[in-house]
Amino acid sequence: MMPMLWVAAVCCWSFVVVFLVDGWTRPGYAWVRQPVSALALGRRGWVQTTSFLVCGTAVAAGALVGREALGSGLLAVVVGVFGLALVASGVFPMDPMRGYPPGTPDTTPEETSWRHRLHDHAGVVAFAAVPLAALAAAFALPEVWWKVYSGTTAALAGGGLLAFGQAWEEDSRRAGLLQKATIAVGWLWVGLLFVRAA
Repeated sequence: MMPMLWVAAVCCWSFVVVFLVDGWTRPGYAWVRQPVSALALGRRGWVQTTSFLVCGTAVAAGALVGREALGSGLLAVVVGVFGLALVASGVFPMDPMRGYPPGTPDTTPEETSWRHRLHDHAGVVAFAAVPLAALAAAFALPEVWWKVYSGTTAALAGGGLLAFGQAWEEDSRRAGLLQKATIAVGWLWVGLLFVRAA
């Protein structure tokens, strides 16, 4: 059980490292504007797709095998749902839009594919699961430090979800930055949760 929990933690943090490095070095990718999911498009799209699949699978497996060690059955279920939503995000990529990949019109299509719509649904589930899991942890875990940290994470991740959602709808030039900050806060917490369980 313990090795799988550590694998899940490392995969959460590696997910952040992958999109940071890949985003900074990807030709034509507007790091501040475009979302992490856009990195799953184009010739190097396999890098981000693999990151979605590996991280999601590891998180779901960690939640399953470590359900008792996580400290709460509800917490384990929500973390597992988060992992499965990441897998779905990798299986169903978003559509090209808003200038990426290079050569794509700098607009939002009026019609999107069914894959894109499934990707959107999976993304909402993943981003909502993190603050819900953190809130569950704030109530379930006995350590005061973890209660405070989890409550803070729930507030930041929940606020980040709302801020990114609004920025995305408005095609804000800072939408990608808001999303990446929200991911960094949430994925760091999930990784540390697995370390605690291990």
